[in-house]
Amino acid sequence: MNFKELLLKAINASIEGGDAIMKVYASDFAVEHKEDKSPLTLADKNCNEVIERHLKNTEIPFLSEEGVKIPFAERENWEYSWLVDPLDGTKEFVKRNGEFTVNIALIHNGTPIMGVIYVPVKEELYFALEGIGAYKIGRKTVIDNLDNLIAESDKLPINYNRDNYVIVGSRSHMSVETEQFFEEKKNEHGEVEVMAVGSSLKLCLVAEGKADAYPRYAPTMEWDTGAGHAIAKMAGFSVTQYNTEKEVVYNKEDLLNPWFLVN
Repeated sequence: MNFKELLLKAINASIEGGDAIMKVYASDFAVEHKEDKSPLTLADKNCNEVIERHLKNTEIPFLSEEGVKIPFAERENWEYSWLVDPLDGTKEFVKRNGEFTVNIALIHNGTPIMGVIYVPVKEELYFALEGIGAYKIGRKTVIDNLDNLIAESDKLPINYNRDNYVIVGSRSHMSVETEQFFEEKKNEHGEVEVMAVGSSLKLCLVAEGKADAYPRYAPTMEWDTGAGHAIAKMAGFSVTQYNTEKEVVYNKEDLLNPWFLVN
């Protein structure tokens, strides 16, 4: 399996999918609601179609938030699988605050080994692959050479020479346990800065070196975190289950993630 070629496909899929999202973002779009009451827009659907088109000829099965629900009896036999959230941060999209992303991960036996996150409004691309590390770069058009892309990108984490302790949190989810984590870190480090952002950007900020920790003591789904997990991991950070040293795993029977900490 040529992983560099697969990464190139995922990168181009994320950028083209991001363009499809931006066409809807610029319009007077309608918002539907899924069964769980979360918002769904034409942007989610259009981006999902673009990504499926790019990745379908890889012969690797495809699990997406917007796709058909695939029974575990079929999924449990997958050695490799794509894990996709075509628009992570739909609520942020609806609010038009720009904090939404396109997420594509490659999972191998429950572990993310590749991650691509594209931020359409900022035209920023994060990507990572086991063995080559994690990187960030500004927008490119179609990318046809991965080695050139890597050479032009910033390797993560970037040294920002900061001496403050930064925790990244969610704009919309704050549990008692998260508040306790903040208090512990204040006791350890004195003044603690809290950055509030939406979507998988929280994992990217830790991977990039702009934040030190991201406690997520609230519900997420596997497609919310797979790509960011890979990027954080390849940048040298851990994504562990709440109060354990166990890494978060994927393609479980229940696609709901446990609570976790990135640091």
